[in-house]
Amino acid sequence: MTIADKTVLVTGANRGIGKALVDEALRRGARRVYAGTRRPLAHGDDRVTPLIMDVTDPAQIVAAAEQVGSLDMLINNAGLAQYDDLSGREALDQQLAVNLLGTFDVTRAFLPRLTESRGAVVNVLSVMALAPLALIPSYSISKAAAFSLSLSLRALLSEQGVRVHAVLTGPVDTDMSRGLDIPKASPESVARAIFDGAARGDEEIFPDPMAQSLADGWRAGMAKGLERQFAALMTAEAVAS
Repeated sequence: MTIADKTVLVTGANRGIGKALVDEALRRGARRVYAGTRRPLAHGDDRVTPLIMDVTDPAQIVAAAEQVGSLDMLINNAGLAQYDDLSGREALDQQLAVNLLGTFDVTRAFLPRLTESRGAVVNVLSVMALAPLALIPSYSISKAAAFSLSLSLRALLSEQGVRVHAVLTGPVDTDMSRGLDIPKASPESVARAIFDGAARGDEEIFPDPMAQSLADGWRAGMAKGLERQFAALMTAEAVAS
């Protein structure tokens, strides 16, 4: 999917990757960009429509969906990362609420619009969905769950013409990764790579150097092969019925 003349919604659009995605969509000629944030947002481009939308608030999600007349691409970017040690449930509950259930609820709310346009869902995840980092285990768990959600939605929505892309990011220079003293990609480069990957039709998008080093292994690996087998099984079942 190319972005020119399309309508895009980005959650978590006030900073980091989300802000970069809004700016990149505008640069690529988007007709309308809905910027979902928890607090009011001012933007100088009149193609940007701010939406107050805390992804953990069902009422705000419904209200935001009622303001969107058409939609070609939903980018679930809002996320939460907290350091913890799994000594209690609080951090896990909070991150599942945002990273998994928020993604589910927002997708569900905007799915009728995406079905009408035969559009795309882009879920911004992390390479920690593939292997946990023990410094932030609850975040890793929530992103692994959101990755499984993405693959499930991909299989279920394919017959409706809605594509689902999973973005597996490595370290990106945002507030979330400020405490990690490692090389990081810029949010702007990641935003460009996300739109490039969606335009190519990549099911999994690896948008930065660290993530790209995993791409070939993932695409040729057992897990991806099993996903294809399950997709073929569902297709065969649909034909048989």
